[in-house]
Amino acid sequence: MNMTAGRREDPRRARDPSLTDLLLPVEVVFAPQWWHKHAGICFDRDFFFHPARRVEDEQKMERVLHEKWGRFGLGADQGEVRPEVGAVHLAAGYLISQMLGCEVRYGEDHPPQVLPRGADKLVVEPEKAFDSAASRDFQNLVESLKSRYGRVCGDVNWSGILNIALDLRGQDLFVDMYTRPEEVHQGFCQIAGVIERFVAGVQSRTGTSSISVNRNVRHFARAVFLHSECSHTMISEAFYERFLLPLDVAWSWRHRPFGIHYCGSDPHRYAELFAQLPYLDFLDVGWGGDVARLRRFLPNTFLNLRLSPVEIVRQSADEIRTTIVRLVAASGNPYLTGVCCINMDDTVTDDKIRVLFETVAELRHCCASSPR
Repeated sequence: MNMTAGRREDPRRARDPSLTDLLLPVEVVFAPQWWHKHAGICFDRDFFFHPARRVEDEQKMERVLHEKWGRFGLGADQGEVRPEVGAVHLAAGYLISQMLGCEVRYGEDHPPQVLPRGADKLVVEPEKAFDSAASRDFQNLVESLKSRYGRVCGDVNWSGILNIALDLRGQDLFVDMYTRPEEVHQGFCQIAGVIERFVAGVQSRTGTSSISVNRNVRHFARAVFLHSECSHTMISEAFYERFLLPLDVAWSWRHRPFGIHYCGSDPHRYAELFAQLPYLDFLDVGWGGDVARLRRFLPNTFLNLRLSPVEIVRQSADEIRTTIVRLVAASGNPYLTGVCCINMDDTVTDDKIRVLFETVAELRHCCASSPR
């Protein structure tokens, strides 16, 4: 059972002490197509690895956000030079897969595309990963930024164990779970070790680890260790319990606040298993997830409610408002709830973003003025 559920508090007002005081934090992240259209940014390899481009393009992103929606707090760092080691305004997990031998293709208006390595079996050599060209290029970027600016900030999306295993082995991994379970277990542990070492290195330099996974973790007083479980929608609960739950349990003990990013439409399938984690401080709830069920099993977990980047394009203002109000109500505790919409492309219009922020502002006002 989730140990955080043991606190005796009004479930409608319980708070996480590691959170800042912001009620219902809200964030948006745009896809490369949007940035290419509205800011002229090219997402070639230099965007991710060239020190000057890193600073220049992040400043440009902050400036564009401030010009469009500064009244809602976006682009607050637009006047500051920030040597970000990774793309904190983009959802892109690629670097660890590249360190482990996958080819990555870059393009002007899409995120880095990881090509499956097609390995014969799931075997990882950690030292080779940290001696790879991708690792050296990243370290050179960090050192160059630190030398020039005296500091570095931000982080790099480190994806997740199953995501990376699929990049390495492909869909044959699912057969391996039946026919080579010990090999899969060992491979998962090796990937977890690479992830943990990489994240520790970044966090020791910048102070954060997962802003590039979901920007709402910025509103926690301590850095959230946010494990991406995008591909868990492809496996059964039994496989999660056997192969991956033990690794999440270990991480939830070692890395607080601990979180899970689940962008699939069925996170509620894992509600009972997630409740077995010693601590689950943050859960990224994919669009379509049963929020009320998750809250029943996770009464003291911060639920970050993800809106659909596809639906928001075709929804009316009233439909967007209704959706947000419904999801926040289902979460049951505004002090342990956030809202976001990630990977909106260039078809989304500015008024949709405005409605999103205005609706959350109205909900904040209602929650703050209601009696406790």
